[in-house]
Amino acid sequence: MDARSTSDHFTNPPPAAFGLALCLLGRAEAVLLARGAGFDFVVIDMEHGPLGLDALGQAAAVGQAAGLPVWGRVTGPASPDLARVLDCGATGVIVPHVDSASDAARIALACRFAPKGQRALPGPLPALDFRVVPAADLCASAERDVQVIAMIESAAALAEVEAIAATPGIDLLMIGSNDLADGLGLRGQLDHPQVLAAFTRIARAARDHGCGFGVMGLPAALLPSHALALGARVVVATNDTNLIVEGGAALLDRLRALSPADAGLRP
Repeated sequence: MDARSTSDHFTNPPPAAFGLALCLLGRAEAVLLARGAGFDFVVIDMEHGPLGLDALGQAAAVGQAAGLPVWGRVTGPASPDLARVLDCGATGVIVPHVDSASDAARIALACRFAPKGQRALPGPLPALDFRVVPAADLCASAERDVQVIAMIESAAALAEVEAIAATPGIDLLMIGSNDLADGLGLRGQLDHPQVLAAFTRIARAARDHGCGFGVMGLPAALLPSHALALGARVVVATNDTNLIVEGGAALLDRLRALSPADAGLRP
């Protein structure tokens, strides 16, 4: 048996789980806002923006209590926080810029306990309510719930995607949509046939090697073709910044459409 997670979180998944990435809203209450809106999981994005481990730890604690998975996105395969994200209570770690099988192996080693990996034994964990338990029980419980997610977002990663997917310890491949298109020389052209072909290859690699498949940064109009039809289990639907700016702009457009046509009547 390889080092893939024994969690059944994605063994019998719904058609797709939709998540919200938090880039600016670092307060713990943001997790409850996401749950109230109906999201299936939350990502604390520590790659782009000011949020760090302090925000992640608080969000993960609320997520544990509220029954909403919280994942942390680190800065890359060389991040010193790969296992620390898990120690702080996240149930998954998203790693961007996984460009090779060696990158994937490095991640898996950092996030799995021996004999599957080299993750150091932590102290009491949030997932166990910080109870002191035998080391073997602690490791078994922590290992069961971990999702190790490799982001595919470059031409180099696409070229090695089958080997990345086959790496023991990698649970899910997630496409960074805009970065992948950019890496293929098709900046902003997510609807280009070459981009769809890349998505299809990645989804197939994931399926063939027992990984989950997910997407991030994909416009809603392309979800049917580039994600759902390809078997995506996980969709990071949007982030807090886009949700507020785009949602606010749409609301204002609707409200202003109700205002008097005569601009002179407006304050």
